[in-house]
Amino acid sequence: MDETFWLARRVFLTGHTGFKGSWLSLWLHDLGVKLSGYALDPVTQPSLWEALGLELEADIRADLRDLTRLRAAVQQAEPEIVFHLAAQPLVRESYKDPVGTFATNVLGTVHLLEALRGVSSVKAVVVITTDKVYHNEEWPYPYREHDRLGGNDPYSASKAAAEIVTASYRASFLQEQGVRLASARAGNVIGGGDWSADRLVPDCLRAFERGQAVELRYPQAVRPWQHVLEPLSGYLLLAESLLRRDGLECGWNFGPKGDEGHAEVGRVAQSLARLWGEGARVELSPSGNHPKEAGLLRLDISKAQAELNWQPRWSLEQALAATVSWQKEFLAGSPVRELCLRQIQAFRK
Repeated sequence: MDETFWLARRVFLTGHTGFKGSWLSLWLHDLGVKLSGYALDPVTQPSLWEALGLELEADIRADLRDLTRLRAAVQQAEPEIVFHLAAQPLVRESYKDPVGTFATNVLGTVHLLEALRGVSSVKAVVVITTDKVYHNEEWPYPYREHDRLGGNDPYSASKAAAEIVTASYRASFLQEQGVRLASARAGNVIGGGDWSADRLVPDCLRAFERGQAVELRYPQAVRPWQHVLEPLSGYLLLAESLLRRDGLECGWNFGPKGDEGHAEVGRVAQSLARLWGEGARVELSPSGNHPKEAGLLRLDISKAQAELNWQPRWSLEQALAATVSWQKEFLAGSPVRELCLRQIQAFRK
């Protein structure tokens, strides 16, 4: 990534108040971007966004389903680059509120892309979906970008639908407008400042802080794990590359390298407990009735490696260690923005 490329660029980011959005906002802010954000208020307390205390060109709190408000925000921002992160991001929540999940993740994507039509400043758009957009066959080989899309749970299905929406708007409207539109599919991201419910790492860290054992729903499930800075570096590189050359308007996987980052839930939890110390405990025997989730999911990142020259930088152990270190320093009172910037700088080296 050419960091000088970003200086004074006008960027519009949806979902800037979320976990990934907050980290990306800080990174863009540090690069000298003129950033406008569009999102709902943070849903967790504490909130990484609030703790960072960033000042943006515009910090708009509104719903993606409000097309009039979204269109006005885009027109006012006059962005050159757009990142679409805003979503309902949780599998278990999608079972509780399928209608809201589909409305936000599918219609919200429609609204953003519709709002970009006719905005002459827009040159590149990256729509963030998920590794769960692939129709999961529980097979051992990693999913490639041309594999079949689909999803059984409402979250996965909504994100697969968002990919179809993205491809449709690219072919029907935005390509002829000169907008280069791509999608990015990342694995399970971890890192400091994630206080979401029903996510493995935040659930583990909360339990460790309280001296409680962690009870795992699916300890044998395999997922692609990566520090949040890994996919963010991919999104930034992809956006930069879209402006520099043709032929990149498609879907892209950003996941861990090789087998090491594709690990069982139980192994990740046990590693977190070891890194935390202080008697941290993990229960590997699931109990209760839980919504079905895929047991095996792996990503193939060879296209991003070959065509974007993107490479994962941190191993799973490094990602877990950075996350635990961040949380312990936060609990000790370290300033959040300083903590995050220090890890961004370490990641860049």
